[in-house]
Amino acid sequence: MTWIAALPMYNVSARLGRAYEALLVTLAEEAGQVVALEAPADLPLFWRRRDLLLSQTCGYPYMTRLRGEVTLVATPCYDFAGCSGSDYSSVFVVRDGADVDVLADAMGLVAAVNDLHSNSGMNVLRHAVAPLARGGRFFSKVVVSGSHAASVRMVREGAADIAAVDCVTWGYLAREDPEAVKGLKVLGYSVSSPGLPLIAGGGVEEELVLRMRDALLRPTSRLRGLMDVLSISAFEYRDDTDYARILAIEAEAGAAAYPVIT
Repeated sequence: MTWIAALPMYNVSARLGRAYEALLVTLAEEAGQVVALEAPADLPLFWRRRDLLLSQTCGYPYMTRLRGEVTLVATPCYDFAGCSGSDYSSVFVVRDGADVDVLADAMGLVAAVNDLHSNSGMNVLRHAVAPLARGGRFFSKVVVSGSHAASVRMVREGAADIAAVDCVTWGYLAREDPEAVKGLKVLGYSVSSPGLPLIAGGGVEEELVLRMRDALLRPTSRLRGLMDVLSISAFEYRDDTDYARILAIEAEAGAAAYPVIT
């Protein structure tokens, strides 16, 4: 059987894209499988395909939409500021020189979020400003950019004033495309939660899931070389109990009377 696979979440440069593809192919080979790499246009549909071998999702859609339909394989430990083991956080990004020195200064400004179902772009930002909101509002406007890189661009170009950006994306952008982050500053970091997990599709049998997980937790030199390119120091297995932290972040914002980011 030929499976499909894609690791699309952090491909901010062609070099990283090639490395993630090589990681997929190498892992499949070590697990005795054949994969066809795809560039999915609709990720929620792609993640639900029965012929999906491996992909990567955000913890928020995993907990709210995908749990029970896919299987957690392992979570990368990225070597960037804002990461601790396989936990990660977001950076709150504003323009350098803007009159925004603390998060409260962003009240009434425009926020960019990559997706309304994103933990790193929406959920943790909602959580951070919830205690500061008044009457269920904090921002004058919230715009959906479509990606973290687009959120960064909107802030840099003045189309938005602030964005929460996954610290891994921010680290990759700073390294791969320094011009993309020029003129921006990090206001602070969000709360942390488990990072973006690798998932197996609903059609993958448990024995194969375990084989792939073992290969990631105990990488060969081939896999290790690719992990080094991607700034992945290791992989850890995180279960649903760990990812429940993301729903707790959502609940804490709701308890502060700020259930929707506005």
